[in-house]
Amino acid sequence: MAKVVEVYIKLQVKGGQANPAPPIGPALGSKGVNIMEFCKRFNAATQESMGKVLPVVISVYKDKSFDFEIKTSPAAVQLMDLAKIKKGSAVPNRDKVGKVTWDQVKDIAQDKMADLNAFTLESAMKMVAGTARSMGLVVTGKAPWAEN
Repeated sequence: MAKVVEVYIKLQVKGGQANPAPPIGPALGSKGVNIMEFCKRFNAATQESMGKVLPVVISVYKDKSFDFEIKTSPAAVQLMDLAKIKKGSAVPNRDKVGKVTWDQVKDIAQDKMADLNAFTLESAMKMVAGTARSMGLVVTGKAPWAEN
């Protein structure tokens, strides 16, 4: 018989660095989930992504057992890594803080394709480029789908 899901918990946790401190402890503890078991399983599953911010969706069942699904790192975090910046621009339409190329945008779009609400690589690239622009990054070069 299938387990009944009681609640979904969405968190962003650094890979391989989950611990019972906030925000994980209070979020899971209030739902009756074994916090240390989650931390051990999450850290074991994310050893290769050490230090990267990873979104995780935790399904908590009626019997207080749980499963979790690890998503790909947010596009904004990947863009900041590529542009070698600490944070985006406070005024993105005026102050530009870095540059990324269309090839880099394509790499991020391919990585995020499973988590994005897009059917084609082109639309995924447009979404990632929009995120870059809203952070104050300039996307250099010519868009692959642009006419000559």
